[in-house]
Amino acid sequence: MAFTGNEDHDISLSEASQLTASYRNSVAQGSIKAGFFGKSAIQEILEQEKCVGIRIYYALEEDDTPTFVVVGVEENEDDLIGGKIAETPRPCPPHCGSANDLNS
Repeated sequence: MAFTGNEDHDISLSEASQLTASYRNSVAQGSIKAGFFGKSAIQEILEQEKCVGIRIYYALEEDDTPTFVVVGVEENEDDLIGGKIAETPRPCPPHCGSANDLNS
């Protein structure tokens, strides 16, 4: 199956809230809930030749802190490992912004 870049990923706020709440309830208080990546890093990944989307890998830092690795993906489902790869998101907490249905 090939990726097109137009796959449907829509979810309602209610569904997203239930999913994120389930995760928050499964980990210790104060655990990483999310990570922020700046627009320029995401654009640089998406603007690569042959890139139709991104893949987000769950990862662990050397001190076992959870993180994410973001890489571009081709339509044949292969990672663009020779291009831009992003890591070091700004973790939530502490960078969570105002409390909302997804993070509280």
